[in-house]
Amino acid sequence: MGVERSVTRWYVLRDTLLYEIAGLEAQLASSQESVDTATTEDNADVQQQLAKAQERLRTLGPCPKPMMG
Repeated sequence: MGVERSVTRWYVLRDTLLYEIAGLEAQLASSQESVDTATTEDNADVQQQLAKAQERLRTLGPCPKPMMG
């Protein structure tokens, strides 16, 4: 049961990070369509958040044990 819990936790964390990354990429793409000077500062902030989220996904690593099924 302990292994199943860690695998489930890994999948939840991975999915959460993937949704966060997708949202940040969409926000970045929509802000790049409109050209403003204020958005360049916002873009830098979003890019920094995106880099941190991608780094967290890399440090999460592979699934601890494949799910049975």
